[in-house]
Amino acid sequence: MAIDVLYTAEALATGDGRNGRTKTADGTVDFGLAAPKEMGGSGDGANPEQLFAAGWAACFHGALRKMAGEADVDVTDSAVGVKVDIGKDDGGMGLAAKIEVVLPNVEKSQAEKLAEQAHDFCPYSKATRGNIDVEVVVTDD
Repeated sequence: MAIDVLYTAEALATGDGRNGRTKTADGTVDFGLAAPKEMGGSGDGANPEQLFAAGWAACFHGALRKMAGEADVDVTDSAVGVKVDIGKDDGGMGLAAKIEVVLPNVEKSQAEKLAEQAHDFCPYSKATRGNIDVEVVVTDD
């Protein structure tokens, strides 16, 4: 399926993979990476799972706000948190994720519906659908 490209992000990783450096072409992101202590690293820098979680959380929150706006729902104090797990699977390494949605001014059943609509709309969710286990939950905080 082809897309009508609106924007292209470009980044380069150098050094020793998880213990290297990453930088975007425009220079807005430029920092060292370090494997987490749980994976034998120093934990003294960001890691790919953190970057993925941050990007997905921001994208999903945008999708959630769009769905809520179309439903004329109050998104005051809304938030989205994403937890990305990495671990061993049958083929080597794999990912799983949990998306936590906070819509404090919305009845839980409607918030759950909006979260599912956002999950259907969000490009990160689409990219991972069927590839990794993803749980979407609505929480109070």
